[in-house]
Amino acid sequence: MGWTTVNIPSQSGRLAVVTGATGGLGYETALALATAGAEVVLAGRNDSKGARALARLRAVHPDASARFELLDLASLASVTAFAEKMLAAGQGIDLLVNNAGVMAPPKRQLTVDGFELQFATNYLGHFALTARLLPLLRSIPGSRVVNVSSLAADLNSLDLVDLQSERSYVPFRTYGTTKLALLMFALELQRRSESSGWRIEGMAAHPGWAGTDIIGNGPASCGWQATLWRIAKPVLLRFSRSAGPAALPILLAATSPDARGGRYYGPTGLRELNGPPGMAKVPARALDGSDATRLWETSERLGGVRFA
Repeated sequence: MGWTTVNIPSQSGRLAVVTGATGGLGYETALALATAGAEVVLAGRNDSKGARALARLRAVHPDASARFELLDLASLASVTAFAEKMLAAGQGIDLLVNNAGVMAPPKRQLTVDGFELQFATNYLGHFALTARLLPLLRSIPGSRVVNVSSLAADLNSLDLVDLQSERSYVPFRTYGTTKLALLMFALELQRRSESSGWRIEGMAAHPGWAGTDIIGNGPASCGWQATLWRIAKPVLLRFSRSAGPAALPILLAATSPDARGGRYYGPTGLRELNGPPGMAKVPARALDGSDATRLWETSERLGGVRFA
């Protein structure tokens, strides 16, 4: 039968922060953690969606320790404000799940900070958030940072000269690049944690083929690709997993005593599209230590942060 939410050990006394937790994978992750006894911060960019997510969660578990906090990962000011609020509270963070994302808007869009939208939301915002929350993560020995990557990470190389897709914007290719960057970030975080004594476990997970909101609303593209997607989407969604089962690799990484930093988790079925959660194959591109170092240094500069 494999690993399921029944196997989640008690999370009582742990504080978990889940980004993009108002729906899809993020909500299912937050729900399972709260069910296991964790105190959960559901972070998202929409107050009304946050209120609805909390209502859904408490309808299942009226005594759950959960709250919503505003966080727009496309805005570095919002990331800073969220982190400062958490730092002011002073409570150590046991688990940070970097989940929020957008997928393949048809046209290249810029954030308030002037970054390409997918790069900012999926990757750079999470990088800056993790850096700013580092003191709270370091205060809990063995805290975990789980970056939610994607099978799309195996489709792309990382162009360190064109991280903003200024030369060429192909919606789904850019999406895959951000997910590859998230995976590389997780692996590099583990390496730096080990060398610097941070006692943080950096790891990543992917859901396989999941019919969540991000799939239902995308990917999008232009021309014949957009037409093909409109035709194929209803068929593909019919064979995809719902968010609950798809969140299991994330939950395994977040909670299993056997999970370790520097590893990548996902479904273990055919081509990792579905199946019980377990170890996933790390794309060769994600193992380039030199590129990971350059990406880290570039990200610190763009995000205005330092992992000190």
